[in-house]
Amino acid sequence: MARINENYLKLPGSYLFAEIARRVSKFKTENPDADIIRLGIGDVTRPLAPAVIESLHKAVDEMGQAATFRGYGPEQCYEFLIEKIIEGDYASRGVKLDVDEVFVSDGSKSDVGNIQEIFGIDNVVAITDPVYPVYLDSNVMAGRTGEYKDGRFEKIVYLPCNAENNFVPALPKEKVDMIYLCVPNNPTGTTLSKAELKKWVDYARENDAIILFDSAYEAYIQEPDIPHSIYEIEGAKEVAIEFRSFSKTAGFTGTRCAYTVVPKTVMASTAAGEKYPLNKLWNRRQTTKFNGVPYIVQRGAEAVYSPEGQKQIRETIQYYMTNAKIIREGLESVGLQVFGGVNAPYIWLKTPNNLDSWAFFDKLLSEAHIVGTPGSGFGPSG
Repeated sequence: MARINENYLKLPGSYLFAEIARRVSKFKTENPDADIIRLGIGDVTRPLAPAVIESLHKAVDEMGQAATFRGYGPEQCYEFLIEKIIEGDYASRGVKLDVDEVFVSDGSKSDVGNIQEIFGIDNVVAITDPVYPVYLDSNVMAGRTGEYKDGRFEKIVYLPCNAENNFVPALPKEKVDMIYLCVPNNPTGTTLSKAELKKWVDYARENDAIILFDSAYEAYIQEPDIPHSIYEIEGAKEVAIEFRSFSKTAGFTGTRCAYTVVPKTVMASTAAGEKYPLNKLWNRRQTTKFNGVPYIVQRGAEAVYSPEGQKQIRETIQYYMTNAKIIREGLESVGLQVFGGVNAPYIWLKTPNNLDSWAFFDKLLSEAHIVGTPGSGFGPSG
């Protein structure tokens, strides 16, 4: 008889957002006239920018003509998009990258979940807490976390982020090998300064660790002293892999396009102690298991970097940040403790009246017809 991967059985309950959808569906069935405001997942509501739509239409037309039809594309991505990414997101901030250090994909969720495949099973993993569930769950599935006991996995190093430490995680006391950082943070909406990020880069260099840096929300940063890329920090290109997304930046949640940067200078060791570039491993993984983002979608992503595209997506981002400001100030006005909403579209609030987060979720849904996201789904500190 075929055997299952029993690591999957260690995962507690269902995936957070699937459980939210189940509860909302049940409520909607029982209350068909309820006008529900859905804030339970980080989706977008504004349409794609006109510049993107125009580029998509043109690319569709190209696919209908023999002379301009495209089949399988280059393994990593078409260079027309990689060059725009490097120019618009990195060179403009003083960061130099080569075209073979950028890998375009169908989403950051895929990449942050798949990246662990290129690391050994015995690596010690550190995760900020609360945390985006995919970081943890993908390592559970791989068998890197040990057993789940009293709300924690025994082999994971949790890095608490809360009001007491101003949501700045402390460096681990023990040696770790893989460090997940999300800045601006999902779900707390908080950020790290350049000085704080420099501490993590220095730690990684001193301990031969790798930082897995999710900066999917960098376009929402409003304050000038917050870095948009970890590569703005000296030494980061030796120890960090960065994930970026067009989902929240340009409304591609349903269109699917993102990219991961793996500098050729980022090394990890074999069991014999030999250094090996992670760029080669990720390239091998992607070319084996992924056939690339559709040409049409890549042309749409390219348009994000046009002058019109940049203007249009900035207007959309400001729309979301205005919503976040309204929510944050409204919650503060009724005496709730609230974080985030300044450099990210997320609002992180302390539930009132000693309600746990799922009880508050149910109360908010049943009484106000608003879908939130329970903090407990993001880890012990949630």
